[in-house]
Amino acid sequence: MIWGILSYGVGTLLGFVGLVFFIALFVRDLTQREHTVLRNYPVIGHLRFLGERYGEFLRQYFIVGDRDERPFDRATRRWVYRAAKNEPDVIGFGSTYPVTHGEALAFVPSPFPLSAAERLHAPPLLIGADSCVQPFLARAVVNISGMSYGALSEPAVRALSRGAQGSGCWLNTGEGGLAPAHREGRCDLIMQVGTAKFGIRDAHGDLSEERARALGLVVKAFEIKLSQGAKPGHGGVLPGRKVTPDVARIRGIEPFRDAISPAGHADIHSADTLLDALGRLRDLTGRPVGVKTALGDGRFVTELCDAIHRRGLSSAPDFLTIDGSEGGSGAVPQMLADHMGLPLGEALPLTVDILLQASLKDRIRVVASGKLVTPAKAAWALCMGADFVATGRGFLFALGCIQALRCHTDNCPTGITTHNRRLQRGLVVSEKSLRVARYGQAMNRDVDGLAHICGLAHARLLRREHVLLMTPEGHKKGSERYPYGHPLHRTRRHA
Repeated sequence: MIWGILSYGVGTLLGFVGLVFFIALFVRDLTQREHTVLRNYPVIGHLRFLGERYGEFLRQYFIVGDRDERPFDRATRRWVYRAAKNEPDVIGFGSTYPVTHGEALAFVPSPFPLSAAERLHAPPLLIGADSCVQPFLARAVVNISGMSYGALSEPAVRALSRGAQGSGCWLNTGEGGLAPAHREGRCDLIMQVGTAKFGIRDAHGDLSEERARALGLVVKAFEIKLSQGAKPGHGGVLPGRKVTPDVARIRGIEPFRDAISPAGHADIHSADTLLDALGRLRDLTGRPVGVKTALGDGRFVTELCDAIHRRGLSSAPDFLTIDGSEGGSGAVPQMLADHMGLPLGEALPLTVDILLQASLKDRIRVVASGKLVTPAKAAWALCMGADFVATGRGFLFALGCIQALRCHTDNCPTGITTHNRRLQRGLVVSEKSLRVARYGQAMNRDVDGLAHICGLAHARLLRREHVLLMTPEGHKKGSERYPYGHPLHRTRRHA
């Protein structure tokens, strides 16, 4: 009896509070001046804003098809998750891949399969063999591209480091400097030098020779980042709330203030000054030095080749990382993401062709970067002439990323891009590092597997004639779409 009276009283009170709340909300909506929808449709107008805010998440799970979602469809993400968990990659009743739309990829199977004894793993490649005191023997074809400590959480970087060691691939530090978390797994590291020179700068923000020498004892190579595909010509910004004292110490900046990278390097403004900068860093460290950039056309690569031929082969970068406009794992202005730069499908073969024509392809390794999260995409890049593939978002999916699109908010629900300890708790390093390793192993194994089906001993033998580009007008071999890629088609611009 008493409990019934109390329950009735509490229910009445809650109902009264709710009524007061809705009346207050009604009056507020009716009188506010900012939103037309709310003035015309008090209370229920909020459904429109809720739909706008959470619609993409609802569509992701309940509306769009397996092949419709962007930037990565559910079928692609599901493949990565299965690979990371070491689950069987088997489907039934046929593929949903749209082979007749856009520029779908297909490969040319050999009618005469290789025997098991003929099927090899792609061999490692030396980077900087003729230019460095300490060249880098890169073991894997598919590797982890640059994602900064600070943009990523400490547990995420620790898991990537351990996973990279487990799969034999390198881990690029991104432009945020080298953190202890990068070294935890004792994997091969590439130190990225961004426009702000975080982690390798002196008190004035210039390159620190002392810091460079110290880093040269730890990392296997350096990468001078001119720009990235997602936002060429636009420096990165790490919001102050993510610049923790630990992040600030590693970057060499003040904590809790926005970490802003300039649009360009203060000491690099031409092909010649770029070669000066990488030559200086290579001399200081004894390590290979490469360049990462996005492209809008072929002028940069052409001017770089011309400068190398004027100065000598020893001045050349040891590798070029070409980042397509579809690349980018972090936050970026939508205008740049949508409209700036060439996609990798155009930028990569263009770069390779220019290097071939300048007789520099054997001297400069090419790294392809840009949404290459499946073995087929990686194999396509090798067909186009890449020596290595670097992916960030593929390894983020292996870490447990659910494409919540909140990378820049410090509220990542999977703990990958947040410094919120409560959210980081969900990322168990020992488990996620295994998934990173399995994904890396699956990528490298299956790229070789595609090459085997094409009748090749390993993936480094893939050429443009081994891939088909399916268009509405019919299919074209890669060698037909990009006819100057094969060594038989080389032309010499320089004697």
